[in-house]
Amino acid sequence: MTNRKGFTLIELLIVVVIIGILAAIAIPKFAATKDKAKLASVKSDIRNIETAEEAYFSDNQAYGNYGALQGANLFTATIPNVPTITVNATGYTVSVSNATISSGATSCSVTVGGGGASDGVITCP
Repeated sequence: MTNRKGFTLIELLIVVVIIGILAAIAIPKFAATKDKAKLASVKSDIRNIETAEEAYFSDNQAYGNYGALQGANLFTATIPNVPTITVNATGYTVSVSNATISSGATSCSVTVGGGGASDGVITCP
């Protein structure tokens, strides 16, 4: 019989099993990375709202709600982030949520003008 070169069926099956194990480990890691990116977009929207609020305050001597910021062409939220802005006499509170985040925090918030130690600090519970 002549000498055949190549891989046996067992060798190929072992390689396929190893690739399957590596894929099973890697796929959940990529899902977590995607959620981190979505949470980063939530935090970015909050920072952009803070900047827009200060620009709005500079023009109007008052803070504005989300509709006012949109009307002044100062801010539009990243899709699918949903911002909520509550204005009070001394400042405002911003909360941005993203329902497509599958694990961990799905929203973050910041209060500006409250005078406390956490004034202006973004928190994601």
